[in-house]
Amino acid sequence: MEYYLAQINIAKLLAPIDSPLLQDFVDDLDRINAIADESDGFVWRLKDDSGNATQFNPFDNASIIVNLSVWKNVEVLKEYVYRSAHMEVFRKRAKWFEKMETPHMALWWTRADALPTAEEGRRRIMHLQAHGETAEAFTFKRIFDKPV
Repeated sequence: MEYYLAQINIAKLLAPIDSPLLQDFVDDLDRINAIADESDGFVWRLKDDSGNATQFNPFDNASIIVNLSVWKNVEVLKEYVYRSAHMEVFRKRAKWFEKMETPHMALWWTRADALPTAEEGRRRIMHLQAHGETAEAFTFKRIFDKPV
């Protein structure tokens, strides 16, 4: 059985998604998503008909947005997150998002033939918040091996 790396990260907006405060972020979504889509090792990302995931609401809180994606391995995800133009947006996150005091990103291994759902991503973050890093949900700080 082959496994890929799933990731979810959430952000709590400082204002509604359609507010002027978030315009720069919204304007950059298509470009940053395209960089992900074209990255080596990218497999899939959660998106609606508009091409992004801002309308998904697994936390029942309109101010929390999600990003959920699947990658072939940890290295290719790190390459995208920290060494692509994504980093430009990442550095500006304080302009648009509240600083979260609880874990807001989780990684886990998923079967290559199964795509995660927004609800599964929510469960993984909640697990990480409740139990810390385990094979069920972890971060770049402590990467667990793929299942055998």
